[in-house]
Amino acid sequence: MPPKLLNNFLEKENIDPDLSKLLFSIARAGKFVAHAIRTGDLGLAGTSNLYGENQLALDVLADMIFTNHLKATELVSVIASEEKDDAEQINKNGKFAVAFDPLDGSSLVTTNLSIGAIFGIFEGNNFIGKKGRDMVASCYLIFGPRTVFVMAIRGKILEFTMNELGEFSITNENMQISPVAKTFSPGNLRASSENEKYAKLVDYWQKKPLTLRYSGGMVPDIHQIFAKGNGIFSYPSFSKHPDGKLRLLFECAPFAFASEQAGGLAKDEKGQNILDLEIKEVHQRTPIFIGSKEEVKKSLEYLNS
Repeated sequence: MPPKLLNNFLEKENIDPDLSKLLFSIARAGKFVAHAIRTGDLGLAGTSNLYGENQLALDVLADMIFTNHLKATELVSVIASEEKDDAEQINKNGKFAVAFDPLDGSSLVTTNLSIGAIFGIFEGNNFIGKKGRDMVASCYLIFGPRTVFVMAIRGKILEFTMNELGEFSITNENMQISPVAKTFSPGNLRASSENEKYAKLVDYWQKKPLTLRYSGGMVPDIHQIFAKGNGIFSYPSFSKHPDGKLRLLFECAPFAFASEQAGGLAKDEKGQNILDLEIKEVHQRTPIFIGSKEEVKKSLEYLNS
């Protein structure tokens, strides 16, 4: 039986044709980014982003590739990239607003670890005042030994893997997250030195015992939860970033949307659902605990005891 290709799947599923076209365009752009990662310049671009972080040449190139593909669809009204200071209107008649992190974890490229790109898709021409729950879809690409495209639409999350011909064929039609975790990915362990409750939570995970699985990249660490069907990823606040380090619009909300479609859960330190947090500014940050429901709830018990 021939593999189900992404374009054929999108044509046959009951998905808005414009949304299907947009998702396919993002996946297609991922092929060019994957090639750039394999063959491109690993040095600094000589520029820095909004946060003062030095941009790699690959950061800039990936941002340009995705931006050009989104513009070419003529379906996108506004884009917001983590690499740019603010949102940008690209087509006043566009149907969707797309927020994306073009190369999450790019510092891992020089060590040849997996990295990725993350997208959140909204209807309309703005992000401010909306919530993650308002998304119509989210998706991400992971660039590792294989290039994988994962998309989350209402009620479903699916995985497609790029073959030797550059086509994405379906490899998992129904990704699910078990309520019980077997692995943990503890981001920002330095926070345990100043937050006794987080230190106790990490100790609990080790004694339970859960298996440590942490690469330092949000995309591969959360993809592992989807691929293996269980686990928890954490990134709490700390003194340097009291509001958290990870961005709500570019990273946390898209993954929270995907997690909910798979039966998982994503909350901040106070117990608020990430999908219910109002987007007040493009580069807003938040702590996040995401993955298996029971483990997320247990984490919040430790943090709020």
